[in-house]
Amino acid sequence: MTDDRGLALVTGACGAIGMATCQRLLDEGYRVLATDMQPGSSLPAAVSFRRLDVTDEQAVANLVNEAEQRYGRLTALVNVAGVVSQGRALDLSTAELERVWRINVLGTVIVCQQVGRRMAARGRGAIVNIGSVVGKNSGNARPWLDPTEPERAGNVAYGMSKSAIHTLTGFLAKELAPQGVRVNAVAPGPIATRMTDSFPPSLQALVPAGRMGTPEEVAHAIHFLLDERSGFISGEILDVNGALWCD
Repeated sequence: MTDDRGLALVTGACGAIGMATCQRLLDEGYRVLATDMQPGSSLPAAVSFRRLDVTDEQAVANLVNEAEQRYGRLTALVNVAGVVSQGRALDLSTAELERVWRINVLGTVIVCQQVGRRMAARGRGAIVNIGSVVGKNSGNARPWLDPTEPERAGNVAYGMSKSAIHTLTGFLAKELAPQGVRVNAVAPGPIATRMTDSFPPSLQALVPAGRMGTPEEVAHAIHFLLDERSGFISGEILDVNGALWCD
């Protein structure tokens, strides 16, 4: 166990990437407060858990205030909370777009604001958001080869939301840099979780590394960006995708 790194808040902590992140941060010496809509049975025992709807601004403000009073100052924030979506762009309903946008984008903005203000006031902190390869490559489906692939792998609402997360990360990085707060994002490719159970084998075969990634590999990238030794890295969108997308 390393020295105490302060308090880390992890949203969406009960998914595979969230749980792996909680464990990694515990191992690195952080005290961890995990939040999700429902508690997960596999969270590490040392993690503190609170139910949280990230789209409820007042609930987020209350949680952040309670967390700092009870567990100490927040030094790290990891925004994992999000939902997936499937479907073709021409068939996307406004209701589905609003659902995904509200949780993935608005939820991330609200938590970044509530935590970022406190970090900025103290001149210390690091934030990592979760983007996605599909926020860069406009999705993996290839309708020119298989007209049915977008039905199984199209995710335009999700991709749009993650592209917005990438943009938000850059804006926050520039705004908070003078206050000593760093903001980065990790953009995973196909990761073996429940969210990717239906990822078509034909698309898995396009990953040059020859496999899907693991939640632990994403957690490693998150910790790298949070670590104070990465102190000159801010505004970065770090790809973790087995060379599926290179920029």
